[in-house]
Amino acid sequence: MSLEEVILIVEDDRHISELLEFNLLKQGYRVLTSDTGTEGLKMASERNPNLVVLDVMLPQMDGVSVLRKLRESEKTRRLPVLMLTAKTDESDILVGLELGADDYMAKPFSVKEVIARIRAILRRSSEGPSETLKSQKITLGPIVMDVDNHEIFLDGTPLTLTLAEFRIIQSLITKPGRVFSREELIGHMTGGDVVLVERNIDVHIRSIRKKLEQHADLIVTIRGVGYKCKG
Repeated sequence: MSLEEVILIVEDDRHISELLEFNLLKQGYRVLTSDTGTEGLKMASERNPNLVVLDVMLPQMDGVSVLRKLRESEKTRRLPVLMLTAKTDESDILVGLELGADDYMAKPFSVKEVIARIRAILRRSSEGPSETLKSQKITLGPIVMDVDNHEIFLDGTPLTLTLAEFRIIQSLITKPGRVFSREELIGHMTGGDVVLVERNIDVHIRSIRKKLEQHADLIVTIRGVGYKCKG
């Protein structure tokens, strides 16, 4: 971990914010805090944090709206985001994942688990592609992926994907025709650092298909098993 890594906490519950700040400082991170969505969005853009811990329920602008704005901006579209949500906010969890949240945690949570998730997300975002997947380009039909430069094109037009979406489609198009279980895709997406429920993969696949537009059928659902890319 670099001592220069900065975590922005956007949380209006003072107790939670101070608890996270205290423990992250102990781990050597620099910490910024905000208690409103509007201010948090501004700080994310201007202060260049390495990761945002973003609560869903916020005054002025809710966390889902903040995440949407982050993903719409060229400057912050790849900024890692860990969302915090009440257990009953399942719809917010699904929307957050579709918009590109890297992970989420339900309240109440273990501070140790939050820190473990933060470390895992930061590690994934800083890693280059693995040696086994490096290549000049991977081409499958209208899709061209430049792994080294972390770029993907559809019919020559750049696609904007979250890190999780990039890792999923990278796995699928590297081995067209091979069926990947949801568990395998979760492992590829997270590096095995975080346990996620299998429906999270379905949400990411739905988002990828939407971005593939008329080529959405390149990703095939194998009922009861997982997904594959057409060969």
